Amino acid sequence: MKLRKELRLVDVFCIATGAMISSGIFVLPGLAHARAGPAVIVSYFLAGLLALIGVLNIAEMATAMPKAGGDYFFVTRGLGPSIGTVAGMLSWFSLSLKSAFALVGMAAFVRLIIELNVHLVAIFLTLVFVLINYFGVKQASRTQVILVLSLLAILFVYIVWSTPQINVGRFEEFVPYGVLSIFSTTGFVSVSYGGLLNISSIAEEVKDPQRTLPLGLVLSLVVTMVLYVVTVFVTIGLVEPAQLDHSLTPISDGAAVSMGLIGLIFLSIAAILAFVSTANAGIMSASRYPFALSRDKLYPDFFKKVHPKYKTPFVAILITGLFIILFLFLELDFLVQVASTIVILAYILSIFSVIVLRTSKLQNYRPGFRAPFFPWIQIIGIIGFIYVIVEMGLHTLLLSAALIIVGVLIYVFYGRRRVRGKEHALLYLLDGVTPKRLSYTKGKLEQELKEIIYERDNIKKDEFHLAIEDSTVIEIEKPTEIHELFKIIADMLAKKLNLRSDYIYNKLERREKESGTHITEDIIMPHIIVVKKDYFDIFMVRSREGIYYEDSSLKIKAAFFLIASSDKRNLLLKAHTYLSQIILEPDFEQRWLEAKDKHCLKDIILLGKRKRR
Repeated sequence: MKLRKELRLVDVFCIATGAMISSGIFVLPGLAHARAGPAVIVSYFLAGLLALIGVLNIAEMATAMPKAGGDYFFVTRGLGPSIGTVAGMLSWFSLSLKSAFALVGMAAFVRLIIELNVHLVAIFLTLVFVLINYFGVKQASRTQVILVLSLLAILFVYIVWSTPQINVGRFEEFVPYGVLSIFSTTGFVSVSYGGLLNISSIAEEVKDPQRTLPLGLVLSLVVTMVLYVVTVFVTIGLVEPAQLDHSLTPISDGAAVSMGLIGLIFLSIAAILAFVSTANAGIMSASRYPFALSRDKLYPDFFKKVHPKYKTPFVAILITGLFIILFLFLELDFLVQVASTIVILAYILSIFSVIVLRTSKLQNYRPGFRAPFFPWIQIIGIIGFIYVIVEMGLHTLLLSAALIIVGVLIYVFYGRRRVRGKEHALLYLLDGVTPKRLSYTKGKLEQELKEIIYERDNIKKDEFHLAIEDSTVIEIEKPTEIHELFKIIADMLAKKLNLRSDYIYNKLERREKESGTHITEDIIMPHIIVVKKDYFDIFMVRSREGIYYEDSSLKIKAAFFLIASSDKRNLLLKAHTYLSQIILEPDFEQRWLEAKDKHCLKDIILLGKRKRR
């Protein structure tokens, strides 16, 4: 069952921003300052730049495959179900841990306002947001928009009010713990940008994903990165270093210095809003991972159940809420370390997927947005992320290995037998290099990508579309003279229409003499009217070696024969117009010649850019 498409640009921006602006700014600056001193500003900036590389790649794949499960879905189609299972589990845990991290971090702020049992409050809020998400993504996103816009307004007031009171002397010893501390701290604060994974996981529920997803993701990251850097800079300039190093409420401490008790309360309320927004976005997004894994038969079937009325994956939402409640009882430092590591691993797998998807030359991999500077930006991202993990220490490397092993074991003992033979882009890339028995070239992945494009672009099957699906595709393997091709077409058509072959052949010859049928130097589109009622047909021809004319040096690589009865002239005219629009695309001839089989040739036309009515 499909999920509803109800999320707009403002929803995408607020879900991603709300998932990032929480513990990353209201708790981590103090812990991070203790590791890097004032240079923590650089750590936040570098983590943002690395996240930008990750988000550009995620945006590309999300516009090509806007499906629930986000980076899991992409990685599975790029690198295979085994690695996809690892990616799905990592992202599910990452977003759940980040939500738990937000609720645990809220404890320090709750104590500033009222004395309550923090874990009970956190559990209560988790249940509230599970219910909000249960009843629909639209309700959850509306809540998120209100929370995030309120939060941004409060932080803006804090920055503007506090900037004149900054003590610049606190930046004199900018790198007290050495340059390497900047890089290790970059890894530590990477969890601050983990909210970007949220959007890819709910891409299936986004309106106009080709425009909304990349714009919302990049806008959210840039706003958040600037806000982090400026807010941390202001706070370092306000709070004594010794106090800041041990503070779990650094921004509230800064507000207390610049704005007094009112500021302390004001920013503590903002922090609680931030934590709540992260928990809401986390449940909304994390639940889509087990849902997607279940749809691909890698997790048990009950995860993919969609509520008949609210159209939400309610079982996945409930189980994700249970996970978050369990994670609430873990230590804060451990939560940060695990969540940051998982975020970085998810980005690395996503970048590898883009490289494989691009180089495999899958014909129906058609993202609405492409990450720039391929493959250099991807190489820089992989090196940067791996370096950051290494700098975080041996225990982080061991944790990464352990998480990967768990994901692989889930696949080996549960998923492998259920998805045997599933195609992915890596097999396409290796096709021709690996032994034949390891190559999958049956077109299942191309077909799946085509169906995703139909859904993404809301493509309706009009008369022309149906005609292409029923068309005859002819491969000419050797150089052939144009009159020989006419004879081949005439013979095939005569059998279909029960007409004489020479009658059709003469019509094709006459058409060629009366007016040129060239669309380009390499492509012709002859059309004829036949004595028949309610008939329309298309014959598509590919000749890599070329179809030649006796008196010309031109070689035809593609030919489209349009055959219609007199009562189908309107469809004939439309087909001529639509084919011309598709053929004149800049890379048409290259894609036509590189297409692997007849199904791929049809897909080039079916998915071509044309004006649809």
